[in-house]
Amino acid sequence: MSLYPSLEDMKVDQMARAQYQAVTEYAPPPPATTMPLPYSVSPSAPASFGTTLYPTLNEFMGLELSQEVIAQNMPEYAIAVPPPREVAVPSATGGPLSGMIAPLSGQSLGLKRAQVTHGVRELTLCKDSAGKVGVRVKAIDKGVFVCLVTKGSPAALAGLRFGDQILQINGTIVAGFSMDQVHDLFRKSPVNGISVVVRDRPFERTVTLHKDSVGRIGFQFKNGKIIAIVKDSSAARNGLLIEHYLLEVNGQNVVGLKDKEITNLIEEGGQVVTVTIMPAFVYEHMVKKMSTSLLKGSMDHSIPDV
Repeated sequence: MSLYPSLEDMKVDQMARAQYQAVTEYAPPPPATTMPLPYSVSPSAPASFGTTLYPTLNEFMGLELSQEVIAQNMPEYAIAVPPPREVAVPSATGGPLSGMIAPLSGQSLGLKRAQVTHGVRELTLCKDSAGKVGVRVKAIDKGVFVCLVTKGSPAALAGLRFGDQILQINGTIVAGFSMDQVHDLFRKSPVNGISVVVRDRPFERTVTLHKDSVGRIGFQFKNGKIIAIVKDSSAARNGLLIEHYLLEVNGQNVVGLKDKEITNLIEEGGQVVTVTIMPAFVYEHMVKKMSTSLLKGSMDHSIPDV
């Protein structure tokens, strides 16, 4: 039995489909042959936002993302994915459904801290004593993405995270802007009241896992990259895949940390651990030319408030 039923198999009407899209990590793909980005514009988004702001996958980030390339490098984008609040827990019924996906109670603190909505939100930033907001962006094709949030900075305090897509700064739509143009907008902004509209981490998703009797959750990683999945483990049952990078453990940013430090966070994270991941195909493009020392020394690794 497949853990990931197709949208057609769900047989939902248009209203139910919209509701499903609002609560899942990825927007379900339309029946088009070329799959668009997993975006859905929030009802509360400014009226100026439209689908033309977002490039199609074959334009996105300067990468040639054909359907074949997606299937080869990011297979989770070629299939429907389960709702984000489902985790593998032992089934009371036993039999073939034993250990399969069951709803999470909602009491997982790590899941709350790691919440990925893919929605649009508006933040208000200020500048610190040095006149900086504490964010570094990467302009990739038509999108502007957050690749560094400085610890203790106004950007960190406002909730910006690695992978957020910046859409507007003080009313200026930044689609197509260069990194320098975006940084210049921040430099020219007033000290207070800087309005920033962002798309919440479009290429990230969370997977919540249960540790087994010896405290393992079923995957191995090297330099933050998932390289192996243990058969029949919680990681396997929840659809965790290799060729993905760990971005957060229970909502805490681990980009740039050593593997031993990430392992310690997992071990100390309790019986239920939520990991936030991004396909290696995209992650490596985002951090290209960024030093590990910069990511480790400057990145905000604090624990988010909930």
